[in-house]
Amino acid sequence: MKILADYHTHTIYSHGKGTIEENVKVAISKGIETLGISDHSYDHLTYGIKKNDIFKMREEIDFLNEKYKDKIKILLGVESNILDDKGNIDYDDKIGEVLDYVMAGYHFGSKPTNLKGLLNHANNYIFKANKSKEYNTLAIINAMKNNDIFVITHPGDKGDVYIEEIAKVAKKTNTRLEINSSHKFLNVEQLKKIEHIENTFIVGSDAHIPQNVGNFDLALNTIKEAKIDLSLIENIKF
Repeated sequence: MKILADYHTHTIYSHGKGTIEENVKVAISKGIETLGISDHSYDHLTYGIKKNDIFKMREEIDFLNEKYKDKIKILLGVESNILDDKGNIDYDDKIGEVLDYVMAGYHFGSKPTNLKGLLNHANNYIFKANKSKEYNTLAIINAMKNNDIFVITHPGDKGDVYIEEIAKVAKKTNTRLEINSSHKFLNVEQLKKIEHIENTFIVGSDAHIPQNVGNFDLALNTIKEAKIDLSLIENIKF
């Protein structure tokens, strides 16, 4: 297997434990061709990036791209938080000018935009209520419809969703779905439900320490068990 890219890695700019360069060095050691740095965006209440840091990260990545230009390509992304059922995410055009791509997912601790969103957090986190399934699904669907999102991260994690409905819109909007190697989503059951839609997938390490960059073990086991068409996975070559 050849890892063409790992787009989902975190650093000390959010709640990762390593620097950008430490992630880069591990990626090079594993023969990864493209590394994405995708820290949590600014509307996460506990570990979102500081908004102005994104510009520092751009400068740092530009410097590292020059330093390691013969070994790897480094991209600056962000893992935006899906904030409500209208599909709002913590992203603006000013930040967009310096990013190479946008990932988006639902996370506990993201700043709700209204009371309904706050109650949905409670339903997902405290009560694990099935009645939030429709809200969660609509939030992801509208995020894809209203924003240029490269990939939806770990869909179904933190709050249950109607994965078939998400997959249909992802197909129409050319949005990739992530098989996350730190969380169990997408999982085998979800993948079997949507196999007929033929979505494009990526695997993501969701590394929070440098050593886990490019670690796709959990994702690869999920892929094997679900018997996915390997040509649909964009960032690895078998």
